[in-house]
Amino acid sequence: MPQFARALDVYQGFNFKKDKQTPVGYITAISIGDQALTADQETIKDPEQPANNISSKVVAVLNHYLWETGVTDAMYFSGQISTANKQLLAQLIFGSFANINVTFNYVIYEYDPLAKKYFKSNYVDSALNGMLEKNGDDLNISVADDESREVQSPKNFTFQIGIKPQSTEQSVNVATASQKNIVKQWGVTETA
Repeated sequence: MPQFARALDVYQGFNFKKDKQTPVGYITAISIGDQALTADQETIKDPEQPANNISSKVVAVLNHYLWETGVTDAMYFSGQISTANKQLLAQLIFGSFANINVTFNYVIYEYDPLAKKYFKSNYVDSALNGMLEKNGDDLNISVADDESREVQSPKNFTFQIGIKPQSTEQSVNVATASQKNIVKQWGVTETA
């Protein structure tokens, strides 16, 4: 089965330049358990309309995304979050996770050299519902103690998370180029 894996440009994500055509991605909203990370990075440019900021603030500027595209496969995100979100995430990790449900929105942009414009290559129309992936007894979530050096201002910290789908069918949009969209299923509905 094909996989959708992208190495994303953090510098371009924070400092968008029209003449550079590398993929970028963002988590626009994420809640883990009953704790929402704050969308506090607000002057991020929209690659499809570089004169404008993305309509909503973002929680994280991504540096990597992976999904094997199977309906029960986990999605893996790695990205840069603010100091406030780093502190909240560290508190959750060191505490006890009574609720491992995750609700999230994200978008990945790539450049189409034939259409000569950016397009959304992987995104969702509405929030996805998942749960933290487990590696043995450990939950697949972490945050760096030391700040990242790719972009020095604003201060940002690398975090990573693996999210498995909940027992309900959801939709993920995948595109191979501008106007070449495919809708993939994520999760399998389980009846009571």
